[in-house]
Amino acid sequence: MKPVNSLLKSIFLSFITFALTISSAQEKLSYQKPSKEILDLVNAPLAPSVQVTENGEYMLLLYRDPYKSIQELSEAELRLAGLRINPVTNIGSRTNYYNNIKVKSTSDKEVIQVRGLPENPRLANFSFSPDETKVAVTNTTPEGVEVWVLDIPTATVKKITEAGVNANLRDVINWFKSGDALLVKMLPASRQALIDQASAVPEGPTISTNDGKKAQNRTYQDLLTNPSDEFNFEQLALSELHRVSLDGSSSLWKPAAMYRNISFSPDGSYVMVTTIEKPFSYLVPYYRFPSATTIFSQDGDLVTTLLEVPLIEDLPKGFMAERKGMRDLSWRADRDATLMYVEALDEGDPEVKAPFRDAVYLLEAPFTGKGNLVLKTINRFSNIMWGTDNVAIATDYWWNTRNTKTYVFDPSEPEKKPAILFDRNYQDAYSNPGYFVMKSNKNGSSVLSIDNKNNAFLLGDGYTDKGQFPFVDQLNLRSLETVRLYESKLTDKKEDLRDYNVVKDELLVSIESKSEYPNYYFKHLKKRKGPTQLTFFENPFKSIKDVHKEVITYKREDGLELNGTLYLPLGYDKNSGEKMPMILWAYPREYKDKNSASQNTQNPNEFTYPYWGSPVYWVTKGYVVLDDAAFPIIGEEEEQPNDSFREQLVANAKAAIDAVDAMGYIDRNRVAVGGHSYGAFMVANLLSHSNLFAAGIARSGAYNRTLTPFGFQSEERNYWEAPEVYYTMSPFMHADKMKTPLLMVHGVADNNSGTYPMQSERYFNALKGLGATVRLVMLPKESHGYRAKESILHLLWEQDQWLEKYVKNKGADTEEGTR
Repeated sequence: MKPVNSLLKSIFLSFITFALTISSAQEKLSYQKPSKEILDLVNAPLAPSVQVTENGEYMLLLYRDPYKSIQELSEAELRLAGLRINPVTNIGSRTNYYNNIKVKSTSDKEVIQVRGLPENPRLANFSFSPDETKVAVTNTTPEGVEVWVLDIPTATVKKITEAGVNANLRDVINWFKSGDALLVKMLPASRQALIDQASAVPEGPTISTNDGKKAQNRTYQDLLTNPSDEFNFEQLALSELHRVSLDGSSSLWKPAAMYRNISFSPDGSYVMVTTIEKPFSYLVPYYRFPSATTIFSQDGDLVTTLLEVPLIEDLPKGFMAERKGMRDLSWRADRDATLMYVEALDEGDPEVKAPFRDAVYLLEAPFTGKGNLVLKTINRFSNIMWGTDNVAIATDYWWNTRNTKTYVFDPSEPEKKPAILFDRNYQDAYSNPGYFVMKSNKNGSSVLSIDNKNNAFLLGDGYTDKGQFPFVDQLNLRSLETVRLYESKLTDKKEDLRDYNVVKDELLVSIESKSEYPNYYFKHLKKRKGPTQLTFFENPFKSIKDVHKEVITYKREDGLELNGTLYLPLGYDKNSGEKMPMILWAYPREYKDKNSASQNTQNPNEFTYPYWGSPVYWVTKGYVVLDDAAFPIIGEEEEQPNDSFREQLVANAKAAIDAVDAMGYIDRNRVAVGGHSYGAFMVANLLSHSNLFAAGIARSGAYNRTLTPFGFQSEERNYWEAPEVYYTMSPFMHADKMKTPLLMVHGVADNNSGTYPMQSERYFNALKGLGATVRLVMLPKESHGYRAKESILHLLWEQDQWLEKYVKNKGADTEEGTR
């Protein structure tokens, strides 16, 4: 390993190389489309998403287009304080919209089209009424955002506001407990015109200062950068709160402020409101700006200002760091109006040793004073599921050890020691006990489903070394004994357990296979009745329904068991002996133990769904595909996973290729590797430090870790603590080793922390300057994930062209020999 001064010298020389490299060859190209085989799959209609009412009586079927258009992505957009806002319509500029709603009774096969929908609907922010007979939803028009209300039994909608809603800070619609009115964020009459940054004349420089405190933050994007940004953010964040009745009448509930979160108490008598305050920051997003949390009566009368949080720029170091003071405020779900909050017992600093990390308090009306301590957690608090006056279940977690604990405790007798139900590694899928079944109580709040014998119920994914067998367990909260009520026996299909109504003994499941689209069913456990089919969605990807698919297991050279989902080309005869090109697609994941890293959580019966970023399209073009290949990076005990990142990366890749090669399907000289985000980082490293691949595809990656000096992915150490790790892991620092054709793709508007478009631009220039075969495609308007259909079709065309030239037909028109 190079000494630090040598590393710094190498980094300096790398930057000099980049600075001297001038990109001279640009290719002007309009959006292209892939071949018909791929295009037909892209154009397949999307089945609706499904929402089921708590009582199980109705299903909402929500339809949308799989993609946006480049025209939609080109609408006005301001990027401020970690938000992306359309300043004309006043809603997130990247919002996913639905364009149709249908209603279905679970007791009837008929699907009913909702009547009265607006023309060209763009629907979002769905919110069920307290009695679940209605759904409030926003509709975005060219002029702005409206609120509409769907009456589920009659399948009709009506508009109740004009296009004056402010959805910029989300949490737009909240129902009053009566169910006859909504609390809605509306544009204030006092909003001022925004500053046009392009034409504004600066009044002075932008200055940032620090008083000597450490403020080690990730490389957030879309931050405020100057006073004009601050002004525009404030104007876009300001809302008035209006009480809007279902007949459309409206009254001012609270005057203009920067309202962030709004939460009614379970009985509806109080409202907890969080507002953003000043000063703003150029270092962190809006959710770390100062804030105030205030309690009002349902009529808008002030009860108390509960909490004032200062600007959070200087948290302690580490993923488990928290701020001091009250946090995680929420209403206790099983009470009418009791607040819960958490405080750190270690000053929020994970490096401080403490027997308990967090304390949980309850606070009764009028919500003043310290409240009553009801629980201390050994790890950092995660969440609480409330049940009855005497039963609640809490979980905590600690990232550094991957440990999580689940406690059952009595909130009415906090002096009783909690019982630990589960104490486990949360990456250990085989030991996962599942998640607790919840139900709605008299207030419509979600609480633990507990029967009169003090039994709770868990739904588990059921991953085992023999396959996946989802289950329902009954757990007695007194004796802590567990009884298995149901375990899936399906071996040729995949079953997902969605919900369980204990009173009705109604288990909601979805069932799918490789070629059968997921559909919903009811099963009854006690009567062993069912399944009763509820939906009847058809496979939209019939052209690949017969593709061969299996989950293969194989071993790394150190004996670690790995797996991946293998697809063979359409029409391929496994007995032909023909050697095909292969695409290996993966994403590295960090683990603290080999047992968890070796577990198989892939199911061969999962429906084959070629989404926009999938490599599965290429089974139609004669390629073997190994998708979701396991790429664990393990650091046991005191060792950090990244200390041996490159070695483990190459070992994972070699094991995957060796495994498929041994099956006789592939020409190992014609293997491509691909990945997105951290997977792109993986690709660049593999091509720089191995000779395993004919070509690579790297999308939206980061390649120079010194540009993310305060940590990245799961690396907590900063650059100055581990310069060797940052240097060794950065493909940019080893650009001179790149001898393999690399296709790079990046969204010009990438908003992901750490994957600035500059990462790809600078890496491309370094590779170009050093004579590598590389192509950089910058997709206009696209963020970290790609959305416009034009972009996605062009992406697929680029990938197809690259694979055809450098993988399938490798050596056809060159003298390149065997790798």
